[in-house]
Parts: sequence; structure tokens; C-alpha cells
Amino acid sequence: MGKTVLITGAASGFGRGVAFGLARRGHQVIAGCQIWPQVWELRNAARADGIEMQVIKLDVLNEIDRARALELDIDVLHNNAGIMESGPMAEIPMAVFRSVFETNVFAALELAQGFARKMVRRGSGRIVWTSSVAGLVKVPFDGAYAASKHAVEGICSALHEELKPYGVEVVTVNPGAYRTGFNDTGMESMDQWWGLGERVVEHWPVRELDRQHDPAEMIAAMIDVIEAEDPPYRTVRPESAGEMVRKEQALVWDRKA
Repeated sequence: MGKTVLITGAASGFGRGVAFGLARRGHQVIAGCQIWPQVWELRNAARADGIEMQVIKLDVLNEIDRARALELDIDVLHNNAGIMESGPMAEIPMAVFRSVFETNVFAALELAQGFARKMVRRGSGRIVWTSSVAGLVKVPFDGAYAASKHAVEGICSALHEELKPYGVEVVTVNPGAYRTGFNDTGMESMDQWWGLGERVVEHWPVRELDRQHDPAEMIAAMIDVIEAEDPPYRTVRPESAGEMVRKEQALVWDRKA
């Protein structure tokens, strides 16, 4: 039987791929987009592909949009919307840092709380949260994003244990580096403010993003997690990223100042 799935951040990247993939597989998809032009574009793209999909405006930072979304009756919330802002922790403007947490942590948690309450009353439901490999390891010059995803990991770990007795499942999906454009623009983002004041540390080394993976792999994994009868709590892709995480976490115990 098909599921009713709400996906935030569905206008592009993983969210878009998961929305189209689930709709093709017969699920009732509600795709949330941040701004109205994205809503229009996604509706037209779905129509052109002959896909039935409900597309709504859902800026996770917008209280009205969240309230409208919480009127929906869904089986699965895919908390996928997120932003990336780069820069050294000693220099990144606090307003920029806060913006990352507002989107990736606070707004996402408000949605999760709202749907969790409905799921608890019903006795069933699943919250799938797009975390990141960055939530499991250190990421120099991308500390704001990594910190937000470490927060997501803490939230999901607690939610998993708190909601399990009520029949509500909480799981994470943890992408590594994939060619969605997210990493590229995230790396570029610090250039918006870097030259607007005196800096005491060096600009991070320019890295060529030429080793990113095909996002189809991660999209397929996300769809599997949403559809699975008994999904794993954490799904890391690619496999090489999972191996890296285990090694790096072990090394932290012996790290020196």
C-alpha cells in the first residue's frame, strides 16, 4: 500500500529526486518548495512527466507555511530542507551561523514536533531526517553546517527513543558528497561576506569538487528508507563515507590539542 509522504526542500537536489521517485512508485507525495516560483516549476515538471504529485509552498522558516503543512495527514515526514554556509569558525558572522541553525535545526524541529504529536496520537508514523556525514565527523571551514547536523543527530537520537514506545519511528539518512550543487554553492557562500571586513585567518583552500558522487545512489537509499518495513536507524552513503566516519570517530579518542 502506498504511503503519504511530505518532503521538505523538494524543489531541487535529493528532495526533488525522492519526490519524483516515490510518486512513480505509487505513493502520494506532497512536495514542499520554499518559494512560489519553485512551486510552479515543480508542478509543471511533474505534469510534463505524467506524474501525479501535490506541490505546496513550504518555507520551513515561515510560520504560516508550517501551520498549513501541519494540517496534512501524512504517514512519513521527510525533513529534508537545509542550507549550507561555509567559513572558519573564528570569522563566520553570527547572523550567518544563526541562519543555518534556524533552517537546519529549529524550523525542522518545529515541523517534527508538530507531526510527532499527531503520529503519537495515531500510534504510527515515521520521521526521516536528512542529516549528513558532516554530522558525524569534523569538517573544517564548514563548521556551521556540521554543527547544525551534529545537533540534528542529537535530536534524532533522543526522538528515536522517546517516540518508539508510541509506534513512531525516527531515522536518519546521511549523505556524503554528491553532485546536487548543494556543496558547490555552500563552499561559495563565504565569499559573500569574506571581503567585508578585516580577517585574521586565511580563506580556506580552494578545493576542486571533482570527486562528488552521482546523487541517484543517495536518492535510491532515501526511497528505500521511506518504503522499508523496518529501516535501519542510520543510512550513510556512499559506503566509503561510512568507513571514513568509523575511522575518524575512533581517531578522535587519541586526538591531541
